[in-house]
Amino acid sequence: MAKKKSEDSAGDGEEHEFGEEPNFDDPPDYVDDITEEELLGDLLKQKPCETDGVENVVVVDNIPIVEPSRLEKLKSVIEKLFSNFGGEIVSVFYPLDDDGNTKGYVFIEYKNSAIAEEIVKTLNNYRLDKNHTFAVNLFTDFQKYENIPEKWEVPTPQPYRIQNDLYNFLTEPEAFDQFCVACESTQNSVQVQFWQNTLPEPTELETRDQFTDTYVKWSPMGTYIVTFHIQGVAIWGGVKFNKINKFPHPATQIVEFSPCENYLMTCGPTQTGYKIVFWDIRSGQEKRSFITEGMPSNTSMFRWSHDDKYVARIADDGICVYETPSFYLLDMKTIKIPGIKDFSWSPTDNVIAYWVAEETEVPARVTLKEIPKGREIRTKNLFNVADCKIHWQQSGDYLCVKVDRFSKSKKDKKDADVKFLGMFYNFEIFHMREKDIPVDNVEIKDSILAFSWEPVGSKFAIIHGESNMANVSFYEVKTGQKINLMTSLTKKSCTHLFWSPRGQFIVLANLTMGTFEFVDTNNDFLVMSSADHFRASEVEWDPTGRYVVTGVSSWKAKEETGYYLWTFQGRILKKFPLKSFLQFLWRPRLPSLLTEAQQKEIKKNLKKYYSQFETKDRMRVSRASKELLEKRQLLREQFLEYRKKRIAEWEEQKSRRMQLRNNMDTDDIGNEEMEEEIVEFLVKEEQVVHE
Repeated sequence: MAKKKSEDSAGDGEEHEFGEEPNFDDPPDYVDDITEEELLGDLLKQKPCETDGVENVVVVDNIPIVEPSRLEKLKSVIEKLFSNFGGEIVSVFYPLDDDGNTKGYVFIEYKNSAIAEEIVKTLNNYRLDKNHTFAVNLFTDFQKYENIPEKWEVPTPQPYRIQNDLYNFLTEPEAFDQFCVACESTQNSVQVQFWQNTLPEPTELETRDQFTDTYVKWSPMGTYIVTFHIQGVAIWGGVKFNKINKFPHPATQIVEFSPCENYLMTCGPTQTGYKIVFWDIRSGQEKRSFITEGMPSNTSMFRWSHDDKYVARIADDGICVYETPSFYLLDMKTIKIPGIKDFSWSPTDNVIAYWVAEETEVPARVTLKEIPKGREIRTKNLFNVADCKIHWQQSGDYLCVKVDRFSKSKKDKKDADVKFLGMFYNFEIFHMREKDIPVDNVEIKDSILAFSWEPVGSKFAIIHGESNMANVSFYEVKTGQKINLMTSLTKKSCTHLFWSPRGQFIVLANLTMGTFEFVDTNNDFLVMSSADHFRASEVEWDPTGRYVVTGVSSWKAKEETGYYLWTFQGRILKKFPLKSFLQFLWRPRLPSLLTEAQQKEIKKNLKKYYSQFETKDRMRVSRASKELLEKRQLLREQFLEYRKKRIAEWEEQKSRRMQLRNNMDTDDIGNEEMEEEIVEFLVKEEQVVHE
């Protein structure tokens, strides 16, 4: 044993014995299969790499090339833009040539890589002006693009995925329409039923429990139905209403489809206000978002042009028009309109109608402006204006501006003070298809309860007066002629107007009392029927104008909820009482491919086709009656078979019954051996002592 001396801290000598020193050398044939990552993974993660410090940097190409005198202005524009759309900027570097001019690109560093990635998504392809569109990339992406292989390889073919047939509902041979019914299923979910309006009874297509958290909404052409959830919204379509796409926007409360169904707008609350997001429906990509300080004033804060090319909103003293698909300002500027109150797009042209409030010695005005040219095509000055409402006719041929005006008087010519005595109402009608857009005027002094254009045609209706004793006036507009008062229905109890989608027929509704009148405006304004649906709060025409549904929603009432189905003439077809009923929605249809002339020709010759449709209806009803008789016969046969089986079983058990009854056949009521015996016995006796 080897010995070694050592001294402790106290200085006394003491011997310690140690064994033989170990050998840590690997044997000659040893193979080390443990990697450094397994042993030192935590430390290797901290190892510096080439990208350290540059993953937070973005490179912006295609910035303007300017001389030194304009460099500061360019810096202020670029840095303001890139700080508004992202986080705090750490540093900015502008490469310059020998003369001090910019080279057309800039390096911008942010606090972290997440902000840099968001900037790339948001501002790539941003249009600064007509000559400069930014190309924004991460600095680290350049190395990736440098290492692109020289030899191109054929991409691996992906397996074919069968797409949903989103328009199968239009191929129904008998052109039956579809509708959905929503009702509460549990405390936090809603059941949705999908039906086809077949004759003589609707046919159920699908029922989904817990399909949505709040309510549902169809897209404008009926392709999709949207549902609301805590995480966001989803759209569904196809034969079995499969999920098409989802849009992650927590607590979404409002959705709006663009008219051509290319984009979806969602709106939901945040900690400081409300967030509005625009999505591409097919890809599910977020296009742009906005933050508002408070609740949007209405669901149409952003309003679409008819062709999805533009979406607009009112800004401070102006209108912001955004182009699609970039969703950036048209011509990079707001259209300045001091005092603007409201605006509306034409349903068929890229024309905006807006009105501006009256100021001291400056009248109010209504203006029509072309987009994107920005040319004003018509202006109308208005005096003593309290408010305006803009109503476009569906075909875009006419525009009505309802003007609430103060009536005034002066006591004396020398008296400069003007006293307002009351209100009266003007309806300014713009003839959009005529030269110079002439304007007609209709004046009404009663209170206005409702106004509505005929969807197909040139008539409009106004409810004026008191709701219990109102007048309903119908006017007609013709090219080159003055507005004609066709008739006025007096002493009507109505508050709302509901035109058929095909025109001609209208429902005069009192949604306070639940009373309805069905009127044919082409036949001397004949009241075809008067009906009532107590507490009814909604009226829905089907897309063809053949049926009307009235409903009592549990959102507004707790008893007698459900919906009624009527013909366009006001004849009730069926009542559907439904507990916890919430919504009834007809599925919209695509616009007709027939021209207006072709549709008029069909209406003109409708009597020729009437007999064919009548025969089909009778056959359908008789077929339904035959099916009902066959079903009843089948049920009868099933019952007789069951009865026969039970009788046979009863006969088999007869011997057992006789054994239990001392071999007496009690089944034979007329058996002489049986004697009737009456037994009486006391059940209970009580004594009550009255004091």
